[in-house]
Amino acid sequence: MVKVAPRSSAGFVQRPPADAAVVLIYGPDRGQVAELAQGLVTAVAGDPADPFRVADLAPAAIQDDATLLGDEARGISLTGGRRAVRVRGVADALTKQVEAYLENPSPDSVIVLEAGELQARSSLRRLTEKHERAAAIACYRDEGAGLTQLVNEALAVHGVRIAPDALRYVTRQLGADRQASRNTLEKLALYAGEGGQVTLEDAEAAVGDISESTLDALAQAVAGGRSGEAQRLVQKLFAEGTNPVQVLRSLVRHFSRIAEARAHMDAGLDADAAVGKLRPPVFFRAKPALVAATRGWTPPRLQTALDRLLRAEIDCKTTGMPAELMCARAVLALSAAAPRPRR
Repeated sequence: MVKVAPRSSAGFVQRPPADAAVVLIYGPDRGQVAELAQGLVTAVAGDPADPFRVADLAPAAIQDDATLLGDEARGISLTGGRRAVRVRGVADALTKQVEAYLENPSPDSVIVLEAGELQARSSLRRLTEKHERAAAIACYRDEGAGLTQLVNEALAVHGVRIAPDALRYVTRQLGADRQASRNTLEKLALYAGEGGQVTLEDAEAAVGDISESTLDALAQAVAGGRSGEAQRLVQKLFAEGTNPVQVLRSLVRHFSRIAEARAHMDAGLDADAAVGKLRPPVFFRAKPALVAATRGWTPPRLQTALDRLLRAEIDCKTTGMPAELMCARAVLALSAAAPRPRR
């Protein structure tokens, strides 16, 4: 079908072509990959959490069962409507299964594949770029006019304006990860207040105090099963004014990285090499913890964790219960369910 240009990606996922049977979303900007995949699933199936219209599959399960992907995609929704099959952390190991499905795809489903950075020689990327019933969307870091537009649009949702010098400062700090950028802008909007204006001083104070190091520490504590530490860190973030949804999305990014590394590991690499393939590269001090998590977290456990985080975010927005409570419960449940390191 097409190799979707970056400027057209948002429109594509909002109004996917009727004949798009498989869509690969890949690239080093994992936040943008997840955002576009979520948007595509929503466009196809409505509610991403609807179990009758959305199926989440683990790459390892598809490799173990050659018919699983096709069977799930050809299933009929009990409630009617099109279905979406979402697979996170894919790699070239799934090319044969995807190619087999494209020989006889269902008109009532869309398979949404999420991957990290794929080289031009990637068999999965080549397949989806050239097949008439598939599409590929590359996600690279926001920069230039695109990043400026992202800043202005995110702040405009809250009626917030930004001074030119503050805009220049903010765009220098952001761009590597779309979701991290949105989280930062959400905090900046809260800092400025509804209808306010962001000055350079505001930007330096808010963006410089975004608590990313604490979010990273929390993610490592949760994945490592250190429940006490995780609870202490999440309460620290709340005390600093960090939005619970921002905390949950940070955890989604971390577990998505583990899932991507695990897919490389299941394809034959050892855990250290699998983590080494992640883009952007893992900070050297964080690498041992991520290697250990990649060894311990199996694909079914990772899928359960990502599902729990998605449900927690939905609960934060829809149940009327305190968002901090919903987030803290998810943190406790995931850290308690983490695999224990071998002695």
